[in-house]
Amino acid sequence: MELKRVVVTGMGAITPIGNDVETAWTNAKNGVSGAGPITHFDASKFKTQFACEVKDFNGNELFDRKKVRQLDLYAQYALAAARQAVEDSKIEEDPNVNRDRIGVIVAAGIGGLHTFEEEAGYYALNEDKGPKYNPFFIPKMIADIASGHISMEYGYHGPNFGTVSACASSNNAIIDAFNLIRLGKADAIVTGGAEAAIFPAGVGGFNSMHALSTRNDSPETASRPFSKSRDGFVMGEGSVVLVLEELEHAKARGAKIYAEVAGGGLSADAYHLTATHPEGLGAILAMRNALEDAGMKPEDIDYINVHGTSTPVGDISEIKAIKEVFGDHAYDLNISSTKSMTGHLLGATGAMEAMFSVKAVQDNIVPPTINHEEGDEDEEIDYKLNFTFNRAQERPVRAALSNSFGFGGHNATVIVKKYEE
Repeated sequence: MELKRVVVTGMGAITPIGNDVETAWTNAKNGVSGAGPITHFDASKFKTQFACEVKDFNGNELFDRKKVRQLDLYAQYALAAARQAVEDSKIEEDPNVNRDRIGVIVAAGIGGLHTFEEEAGYYALNEDKGPKYNPFFIPKMIADIASGHISMEYGYHGPNFGTVSACASSNNAIIDAFNLIRLGKADAIVTGGAEAAIFPAGVGGFNSMHALSTRNDSPETASRPFSKSRDGFVMGEGSVVLVLEELEHAKARGAKIYAEVAGGGLSADAYHLTATHPEGLGAILAMRNALEDAGMKPEDIDYINVHGTSTPVGDISEIKAIKEVFGDHAYDLNISSTKSMTGHLLGATGAMEAMFSVKAVQDNIVPPTINHEEGDEDEEIDYKLNFTFNRAQERPVRAALSNSFGFGGHNATVIVKKYEE
């Protein structure tokens, strides 16, 4: 069976550094940090009092009152980003579009955490009166519901589900969409991820694991991947949604094509609940699987958007994996962690970094890893590698590889490349 080619024809973004693709990309290229004091709740008694929040987003301006009652914040982000992506793709302008062959696969690592907090708190305050829950509690909370809302908005009857693999969730969603399209099971799939966990349970839970940076005196510089002084990740939120489409279907309707999805690789560390394998064994396997799936050699990759969360152990293991997979070519690559600007969007992070990888391929620009200071070097990291510290770099980007790794040992790697006939 000949596999079909899959291209990106639409993108939408609600992120800590911009609420559309071009704003987010411009800020990423310019090294703008999205971090600041937490405004979603009073974090004054928490170890971490800052995050990369979405700014200037008001669901009441985008959705009617009834819809807002049905949508947790993460689903609001997802639906807003999906509207941008679908509009960008212009697929709705095709009078011959077959909605039975358009699907939706949108990931969340956690889902409606804020809704769960609100309902749990309500029950605790009303124990004497018996349980009284909001009828939208369950359908607002569950991690698959964003896909359901998007499909209902457009009447898309194709494959529809959410993927959950912690911080690898939206790379898993993209890979699932890619595979269904190239196998001929769908003409197009709206895919990506969404997350909104900057609330007491999210921040407090990650604080208890000592996973978050506590650099409260300088939030903008707290996410500093590959620097010796890194002390944990900075939590982010938002949504990025892509429209993936079968190439001939896209060409037939005259769609613009951002890039081609070349391959995807999956693996498991099978090592620890939260820590990556110290030698990066799962990451090695995911990247090799992605290269094999794409029919590409390590030398075909010009840029890696790394998982690079700014944690003491994780950054080291990923660099070990890259050196193992790419050998001498690792020194010809550009490497960068856009989490240094956006924070870590958990289940949405893979989709956001896939978007940045697509833009890097399209524009031949590698966004930077910000917040690295001279003399802030970790002896366990090879600084002969090009981490694209502090400034974007122009270079030919034929293909970009994007890594996402999640609690539970989940690893997912996506490769995108320039579209050529």
